[in-house]
Amino acid sequence: MTFRPRSEFLHVMTTRGFIADCTDLEGLDDRLRAGPVTGYIGFDLTAPSLHIGNLVQITLLRWLQKTGNRPITLMGGGTTKVGDPSGKDEMRRILPVAQIEANADTIHQVFAKYVDYGEGPTDAMRVNNADWLDELRYIDFLRDIGRHFTINRMLAFESVKSRLDREQALSFIEFNYMLLQSYDFLELHRRYGCALQMGGSDQWGNIVSGADLIRRIDGAEAFGLTTPLVTRADGKKMGKSAEGAVWLNEDAMSAYDFWQWWRNVPDADVGKFLRMFSELPVAECDRLGALGGQEINEAKVILANEVTARCRGAEAATAAEATAREVFEKGGIGEDLPTLTLAPADVPEGGITLVQLFVRSGLASSGKEARRLIAEGGARLDDVALTDAGALLDAAALAGPRKLSAGRKRHALVKLEA
Repeated sequence: MTFRPRSEFLHVMTTRGFIADCTDLEGLDDRLRAGPVTGYIGFDLTAPSLHIGNLVQITLLRWLQKTGNRPITLMGGGTTKVGDPSGKDEMRRILPVAQIEANADTIHQVFAKYVDYGEGPTDAMRVNNADWLDELRYIDFLRDIGRHFTINRMLAFESVKSRLDREQALSFIEFNYMLLQSYDFLELHRRYGCALQMGGSDQWGNIVSGADLIRRIDGAEAFGLTTPLVTRADGKKMGKSAEGAVWLNEDAMSAYDFWQWWRNVPDADVGKFLRMFSELPVAECDRLGALGGQEINEAKVILANEVTARCRGAEAATAAEATAREVFEKGGIGEDLPTLTLAPADVPEGGITLVQLFVRSGLASSGKEARRLIAEGGARLDDVALTDAGALLDAAALAGPRKLSAGRKRHALVKLEA
């Protein structure tokens, strides 16, 4: 018999495709219907920005709050010093503490666009696990927490097993990560009454261990819920593009490039992504996703606008759409395109090569890639195909904005400072 949730949160999660596994769906459903539930998701602080692969979890917290519950955004100030081995092939680089703290502040800027922070019963809380992990006394921790974990069980979890099966090193410090994340859940339960931990499907072992630890030590009920791994219809991992990660923060990726990523998703992903990342009614998401021909492209514009408006602001979404229409439909230059601004000193007397411009604008990752792009006919200057990789542009040629194009969908402007 198919489970039919009666709580608003689980109903939304089910109909929008957010649920992979839950420790006890019926029990969580009953608990949600009994009153507000405090739930959390932890985030590593390994970079100044999260990417769109994290957007599933951020959206999950937003829906938790919108349905009358209290979300906690747990900053991994302590666990980032260790490194989560889940889904990783090698040990993560250990970051300086100052960098971890700086990353927490920049990452928080995105959270504040999705959830409302405050002191009310359903206002979001920002918590950092360094508050308790940095104060741990190791022997006491092993005695009080470590005794509830068996090596046999830890080796059976996929995050550990997969690394060992591939004969890739798993450091002792990473092996302890499961204990630390489980302890996070226990601390949040004791401090804030947190009864729900959520995360991606690769976190299932850690989440189950945390709920079990609360039951063993405090004799209390706690729940875990995971989301499925979201991949694109073309098989690409959510959050990645040909050029690298698709970042959430403006200073890590322009609003136009962010908008363009969503505009260019495969047709088959439109309905799914609208359900997960917009707040349009599910029926409307399904209708838009079922369109074909030119109409599916307009549905992609709606998707790009919905996500960009939430993550970057309504003005950024409007400007990105206007730039895209100017570039693609009217053949214009698109003043809001990502821009490379050159100082006069950057342009030698003889000129700067087109290869350099493609690399410096981010349209090519290396000179080799730029030359290949030109040789294969994929590079254009002001919509005119380029054939000579050694061609130069001098200061006079750069007096006005020039548009570089790599393929049909990637563009940038080059400007010379006056």
